[in-house]
Amino acid sequence: MTDDLDKLKHVTVPEPSADARSAALQAGLAAFDASSADEKSREHQGAGDRRRLKGGAWSNPWRWLMDHTRISAPVAASLLILPAAALLAYQVFENYPFTPSQPSTIVSGDRDAGGRVSERKSESTVGQPSPPPVPDRTDRLADVGVPAPEPGQLRAVTANEAAHPALAGKPAPVGGSVQAEKRTPGILPHAPADQVIAAPDTARDSFTAFESNPVKSVKAEPVSTFSVDVDTAAYSFVRRMLNEGRMPPRDAVRVEEMINYFPYDYPLPADAQTPFSTNVAVYPSPWNANTKLLHIGLKAYDVVPTARPATNLVFLIDVSGSMNAPDKLPLLKTAFRMLLDQLGANDTVSIVTYAGEAGTVLEPTRASEKTKILDAIDTLQPGGSTAGAAGIEAAYRLAEVARREGSVNRVLLATDGDFNVGLSDPEALKTFIAQKRKSGIFLSVLGFGQGNYQDSLMQALAQNGNGVAAYIDTLNEARKVLVEEAGAALFTVAKDVKVQIEFNPSTVSEYRLIGYETRALATQDFNNDRIDAGDIGSGHTVTAIYEITPTGSPAQLVDDLRYGPAGETGPDAATTASPDTSGDTSGEYAFLKLRYKLPDEDTSTRITVPVTTAMEHDSIDALSDDYRFAASVAAFGQTLRHDRFVDDYGYDAIADLAAGARGADPFGYRSEFVGLVRLAKTLDRN
Repeated sequence: MTDDLDKLKHVTVPEPSADARSAALQAGLAAFDASSADEKSREHQGAGDRRRLKGGAWSNPWRWLMDHTRISAPVAASLLILPAAALLAYQVFENYPFTPSQPSTIVSGDRDAGGRVSERKSESTVGQPSPPPVPDRTDRLADVGVPAPEPGQLRAVTANEAAHPALAGKPAPVGGSVQAEKRTPGILPHAPADQVIAAPDTARDSFTAFESNPVKSVKAEPVSTFSVDVDTAAYSFVRRMLNEGRMPPRDAVRVEEMINYFPYDYPLPADAQTPFSTNVAVYPSPWNANTKLLHIGLKAYDVVPTARPATNLVFLIDVSGSMNAPDKLPLLKTAFRMLLDQLGANDTVSIVTYAGEAGTVLEPTRASEKTKILDAIDTLQPGGSTAGAAGIEAAYRLAEVARREGSVNRVLLATDGDFNVGLSDPEALKTFIAQKRKSGIFLSVLGFGQGNYQDSLMQALAQNGNGVAAYIDTLNEARKVLVEEAGAALFTVAKDVKVQIEFNPSTVSEYRLIGYETRALATQDFNNDRIDAGDIGSGHTVTAIYEITPTGSPAQLVDDLRYGPAGETGPDAATTASPDTSGDTSGEYAFLKLRYKLPDEDTSTRITVPVTTAMEHDSIDALSDDYRFAASVAAFGQTLRHDRFVDDYGYDAIADLAAGARGADPFGYRSEFVGLVRLAKTLDRN
């Protein structure tokens, strides 16, 4: 069978027709003309430049972006929209975190015998697989100063608390319910106006104003008398200000307290009946080649811990609203926990607070009941105004209740020093404390924080209470005062300690006492046992430095008297000097006298030490580290006060002298001092 297609192969194709071709071309041209005519009929519609009709005003910026469809348009839009979207997403996740549900855990506040808090889970979680751990944010919060929540108070910490640490730990409303704060999504919360934390106003800190001791002529005024001072508050406060990048006020710098902040390895006395050793040296002044330094160092007897008497302590704690800062009440509570570890089982502790009105938090309790005492400390919270007088009266009442025969009775006042309510007569308060001192109850003061720091009042209270005044700015300082030097702070080995020195006009023309301006006594007060003076605690060191001008030195500032023999200062000059004048005194620079009372005695004992040329050293480099380091601290204190006597002795020289005298320095105090000197050089613009 032949395929039909095969038949087509044999079909003859006709030749093209010229007429047919012409007809087809004419038909195509007619169709083209018709199409062109239709386009012209629609030219009046739409925009003349053949763009899309979008409408609206030309000033619309979005129209410009749509008209100019280039790559810059979407890029510009992205730069505007994407950051706003990211911020909104951040706020949503920050304020409404997605946390997986998990079984509740009950944390108990029970303490073990050592006072540590133990945790105990409820039975509902026992035997169940532990859910995936939720990331702990407490480390992050600690970096910004927000305290970790206490057991039983675990909760989410808001961004507002992270920005304002003082808002963290705010107590819940009465009734125990906590309502979530309502916020507009995407908007950062703001602290209430009354809770915004401002920088401390250091201008409110108060210090006793005083002028540095002047140079005195030996011929006109040969005798110098003062009370010892073992306080260290000035150095701690100066250190804090320097570390914060500020130079301290001149009146905040008490040079003797800076010198006595550091322990010195003077020889110990043989027994408690001679409560301190006396060490004297004379050597060239590092800041004036034409003067010398007369260095007096006392080292107190160190009571053996096993021989220490029972201690009756009353913690008098300021919990007013001004104590609501991390470096105030929280640091105070930690410091007292550290002190508790230093007490014996038979010691007693009481706690009194004051804020608006005094309150007894803990009745006299044996130190062996550590858990009870720690729980009482943990309950302390700041709030209210300050009524210091009422608190002190309540503290002394508890001290009377708990006192025992032969015990050491002391009130420890811890405050920022702001007695702004209920203390109408500070002088009456000082008198009250002085009367209690006579009954055997002493008062020491621990200062915290700044902005309300009333140094002048705290110094006065400590002096009237036969106690010490210390300033605690860090946890390390709390350890130094209440752990390393706990014996010195609590156990007195000598009271009413006075120093008097008479200079020899044949060898010394002038002198000045470096520091001790607020501890000066009249000449006649030295032999008067009714005049109160400073106390020395177990292991304390006390240093006093005089700058003396040898006779004939070009450094002499005051001309010699025209009339009268050398050393004669008045009608009674010979009478005053005669009891201690015996033999040849030409080889003496001065005659040193000290008076003290033993803790249980009311009559003083006198010690005398001639200061001879045999005690002189030709070079300061020949002295031990202790003497050279004390001289560097004396120079630094005078420099901070801008005293003219050290104008030519710069910070670099002070740092070099101190660095070469650091010695063993087990706790790093002297190395820290060298750093402070260099820091002060950077900050001092005067």
